Amino acid sequence: MAQNENLAALSAAGVSVWLDDLSRDRIQSGNLADLVATRGVVGVTTNPSIFQAALSVGHAYDAQVKALAAEGADADAAIRTITTDDVRAACDVLAPVFESTGGTDGRVSIEVDPRFAFDADKTVAQAIELWKIVDRKNLFIKIPATEAGLPAITSVIGEGISVNVTLIFSVPRYRAVMGAYLDGLRNAKIGGHDLAKIHSVASFFVSRVDTEIDKRLDKIGTPEALALRGKAGVANARLAYAEYQDVFDGGAHTSTYNHLASQGANRQRPLWASTGVKNPDYSDTLYVTELVGPNTVNTLPEKTLEAFADHGEVRGDTLSGRAVEAAQVFADLEAAGVDLDEVFVQLEREGVDKFEASWGELIEATTAELRTAAAEDN
Repeated sequence: MAQNENLAALSAAGVSVWLDDLSRDRIQSGNLADLVATRGVVGVTTNPSIFQAALSVGHAYDAQVKALAAEGADADAAIRTITTDDVRAACDVLAPVFESTGGTDGRVSIEVDPRFAFDADKTVAQAIELWKIVDRKNLFIKIPATEAGLPAITSVIGEGISVNVTLIFSVPRYRAVMGAYLDGLRNAKIGGHDLAKIHSVASFFVSRVDTEIDKRLDKIGTPEALALRGKAGVANARLAYAEYQDVFDGGAHTSTYNHLASQGANRQRPLWASTGVKNPDYSDTLYVTELVGPNTVNTLPEKTLEAFADHGEVRGDTLSGRAVEAAQVFADLEAAGVDLDEVFVQLEREGVDKFEASWGELIEATTAELRTAAAEDN
């Protein structure tokens, strides 16, 4: 089957196209394999909200839930089994991509329990547990970039486990994430792990930044403020990419990475997450077209993937050399009265809360399904 031209052009520009969704129906129907074949999809990301949506629709999980109920599994055990089974199956679908890209792509991500977002020890323990349960080389363990998450990232990388760092909203936190990754690589080397087999991406959230800042700009209401709507998310990501280049791509602080690279280490690629456009006034491919650059990943909801396949444009590298322009957007936002530090603290808190809420709904729904299945057997 032929690849879509627009998405093929995006891949050729250095962007790895990942799908931000997973369900058993998608795997068993062959849809995921079709997206790899026709849409250039070379990775998959999941989160608690995605799994909550998948388990609440249809009947794909009914037989497994019934079997788990017969075994006396509680909701946590059932969710762990169901989600790791789906991720393992998706890893198998993407295994050829993993092999053909030398481990760079063909990755599937699974997130640690969001209730552990502020507990480094529990995060590390579950990351190791999930790595062993899924038992696939092309797995990524997702760890949130909270203050507690930073040492957990270092510890998990140090164990030789590949990590997708999630819920990054600010450039200062992104710098800390890159540092945690490099520290983890040093520990992994000391521990005798092959650095070439350790990969990582840093998931920098985009649309949520615009959603929150646009609300504040609307409230301020001045012409200067209103003119800045829809600019913060892209500017933030472009500043992050400049930091990536500084650390991993020949910048002033690349010497640390170069030393590790000489021992086989891989760069930690920036991943643009939350790229579905929420404001209908903006182009539905805004966070794809404006974030094109070498060695990046864009994880797309299916709606955005199909929109880009239909009418997306690749206008060359829209990331490199844009830091000064992006910094001016931030200066203008602050001059208009937006407290950016407050915005990023709020977004991280809300991000964790959203995933915790989805996890709670997943536990409640699974508990109810287990009870129903157990009652039907009696």
